Amino acid sequence: MTAPAPAPPPGGAAHPGQQQGHLEDVAREASAATRMPARHVATAPPSLRDGRVEAALRALELTVRGRLDGLLQGNHLGLVPGPGSEPGEARVYQPGDDVRRMDWAVTARTTLPHVRQTVADRELETWVVLDLSPSLDFGTAACEKRDLAVAALAAVTYLTAGGGNRIGALIFTGEVTTRIPARGGVMHARGMLRRAAVTPRAPVGTRGDLAAAVEGLRRPPRRRGLAVVISDFLGEPEWERAMRALSGRHELLAIEVLDPRELELPEVGTVVLADPETGRQREVVTTPLLCREFAAAASAHRDRVAAALRRCGAAHLRLRTDSDWVADVVRFVLARKRAWSGG
Repeated sequence: MTAPAPAPPPGGAAHPGQQQGHLEDVAREASAATRMPARHVATAPPSLRDGRVEAALRALELTVRGRLDGLLQGNHLGLVPGPGSEPGEARVYQPGDDVRRMDWAVTARTTLPHVRQTVADRELETWVVLDLSPSLDFGTAACEKRDLAVAALAAVTYLTAGGGNRIGALIFTGEVTTRIPARGGVMHARGMLRRAAVTPRAPVGTRGDLAAAVEGLRRPPRRRGLAVVISDFLGEPEWERAMRALSGRHELLAIEVLDPRELELPEVGTVVLADPETGRQREVVTTPLLCREFAAAASAHRDRVAAALRRCGAAHLRLRTDSDWVADVVRFVLARKRAWSGG
C-alpha cells in the first residue's frame, strides 16, 4: 500500500476510495484516516504479505474446513431437481416421450422423429470474479481487505468442493486479468488460491473496472451454475447491468469486503490522504461535523450498493476486516439453507 504524504500530527493512512461528489469524495478518501483499535476478532485470515504464502494458505484451509465443512453439501445453489436443462444427445422418438422435447432440426434432416435428451444438473460449476484492484490494498483492523477477499475465495472454494464440482476464477487487478479454467480436485483448488495470493499488486493510479470483469465472466456463455463476485463495490454501481445479465443464467452471490474506516471516521485532527486508484492526495481536518457527514455518506453508499445487488437478484454477504469473517459466512450459509428447506 502506498504511504500517504507527510502531514501534521496526528498522521493517517492511505485510503483507496473512489470519488462521488464533494462530500463522498472526502468521505471515501478519509475513511482510512487513522488506525483505530479494532473490535475483538475471533478469526483473522492469515497475512499473505510475509512471504510464507504456503503456510498461510494451509492455515486458511484448515480454518475453513474446520468450521465450514459440511454446511453446503447436498445443496447446489440455483440447480433444481429433474431431468436437467443442459442439451444432450438426440435419439429416435419412442412412444411415451415428451413431445415438447422434439428436436425438429434433426427430425427434418433424418426424416425420422427425434427427441433431444438433456443432461441432469448433478455437478455444480462455480465461477468467481475476484477484485484485487488497489482499493483492496488497504486495512486498518486484523488484515487488509485483499487478504479477506482471498479468504472469501477460499470459503467459496471449499464450500462447493466435492461431488465432481468444478470451480474457476477470473482475477483482476485493474492492470492484469488472470483467468483460471474451471476444474475439480483439491490440487486445482490449492493452485487457484495460490495464484490469487501471489497476484502482484497493481501500481498506484490503476483503476479497477468491475463491470468489465463481470462482463468477461459472462462471455462466452458458460454452463448454468453459481457465479460469485468478491469486491468492495466502491464507486458508482456501473457493474449493475453486467451483474443483472449474469444472474439471468446463474445463481449470483456478491461478497462485499469492508473495513471499519470506510464506515466511520474518528476525530484525529489534520491528515493527508492518498487514493491509490487515482494517485490523488488531499489534506482534511477531521472535525465532528465532517465525521458525521462522512458516516452519513458512507451509510448512503452502502445502501445504494445493497439496493443495486437486490435489483440484480444477488445474494449479499458482507465481510469486515474487524469481525469474525468465518462466523459471518456460517450465519449466511445457514440462513440460505433454511431458505432452501422452507424453514
